[in-house]
Amino acid sequence: MKIIILCSSKKHPIYPFLKKWIKTQKSHTMKILTDRTKIEKGDILFLISYDKIITSEIRKKFKKTLVIHASNLPLGRGWSPHIWQILDGKNKITVSLFEADDKIDNGNICKKLSFNLEGHELYDEINSKLFQIEFDLMEFAIRNFAKLPSKPQKKSKSKLFPKRFPMDSKLDPKKTISEQFNLMRVADEDRFPCFFNYKGHQYKLILKKFNSDD
Repeated sequence: MKIIILCSSKKHPIYPFLKKWIKTQKSHTMKILTDRTKIEKGDILFLISYDKIITSEIRKKFKKTLVIHASNLPLGRGWSPHIWQILDGKNKITVSLFEADDKIDNGNICKKLSFNLEGHELYDEINSKLFQIEFDLMEFAIRNFAKLPSKPQKKSKSKLFPKRFPMDSKLDPKKTISEQFNLMRVADEDRFPCFFNYKGHQYKLILKKFNSDD
């Protein structure tokens, strides 16, 4: 099969993992793109960490256009859903594989998988668990391409998570570490690092685990 993966940016943390993953899929022709105008015809179009709606004109070039979204759809539509859920104190994250349509995060559900967090994992550790689930769902879609399950989403007044920006990683120096720990641990140190303002200056904070015996 010919499979195209569309990702929003080469700077997105999943991008290098996608490059490694496609090398393991030797039975298929695969390509990763960040520019939707360069999309050619194929069998499957995967939208992975892609933040724009793909038009029906592009979707018609493929037998299936599939999206992976880190929430239990129809709950949690929108952007960076697993981040918002962790900030809300959730430790179980459900990831949905669904068919793209004209509305955001609205298509038929193909499969869902979940992973659990213990509450201490930092950004890279969270990504490691999430990305593995995403690859499991992609492999499921490829294996079951001929008879891929497809079930309409239940009608629900779903909360729409907003897009995250660098300002969303701002810390309050008057609050305790424990009060802001979830915000600190989900921050992307390259794209959205934690920062705070104090005594007329701005400071960046990077959270790392270390063993004091090392």
